[in-house]
Amino acid sequence: MANPLMHDSVWRSKQKYEDAEAHYQQLLAGTAKPVSAKDKKSGKSVGSSIKTEIAEARQQIQKVLNSHKGNCIQIIGGSGGTSGDNSQVMRRVESLEKENTDLKKVVEDMKSLVQRLENRVTKLEGGSSAPSAQAPASNKPAPAPAEDEEDDDDIDLFGSDEDDEEADRIRQERLAAYAAKKAKKPALIAKSSLVLDVKPWDDETDMAKMDEEVRKITADGLLWGQSKLVPIGYGIRKLQIGCVIEDDKISTDFLEEEITAIEDLVQSMDVAAFNKI
Repeated sequence: MANPLMHDSVWRSKQKYEDAEAHYQQLLAGTAKPVSAKDKKSGKSVGSSIKTEIAEARQQIQKVLNSHKGNCIQIIGGSGGTSGDNSQVMRRVESLEKENTDLKKVVEDMKSLVQRLENRVTKLEGGSSAPSAQAPASNKPAPAPAEDEEDDDDIDLFGSDEDDEEADRIRQERLAAYAAKKAKKPALIAKSSLVLDVKPWDDETDMAKMDEEVRKITADGLLWGQSKLVPIGYGIRKLQIGCVIEDDKISTDFLEEEITAIEDLVQSMDVAAFNKI
């Protein structure tokens, strides 16, 4: 269904459009009056009334803008007005001023701190350089005459033969002292711990006598330890005996030769365990 008001906003006549545009320009220039409701009822141009309403709306908007602009200027300027917006703006301004003051104070404190540090560093540098410059002056001998400066070419920059002999003598003394100190320390003796298995001929061998005969073997660097009888089968037991030997003085071959020399009791000897001490 077509809208009955549709044709009211459409200007099909060029003449009506031109008349409405001319009337609108007159309204802007202030030379024409707006069309009243009576004129509308009397059948005057609908386009002119719409232009008039547009002009009135623009004027109303302009008034509102001017009103808001005046309020903004009044709030920013702080002249009069006790509204909530004005007080909020003033509080914000006061807060910003306080923050600005605090920042200025922090900056001043930092400047003061940096200045004190610079003064302290300067003082320390000056204090450290002053003694170094004065200390040599107290111990430094009187300067030689100008004539001695002319003999600089005769100075031996690489040292004399006497200095070399003195250095060699000191080095030899230190080596001799080190050798004497080292000689006083007891030499480390290498030792080993052994466990020997001594086997008899049969089950009728006197194992107590075998243990006694083995322990009769003595030598420098040989020390016998504990012993026990270990069964090996068929009623036969072997003698397991421990000993400690000095590696430089006693060898396993020596022990084997001495123990197997007991032919009446010993059939053979084996080394069951060998550990360095």
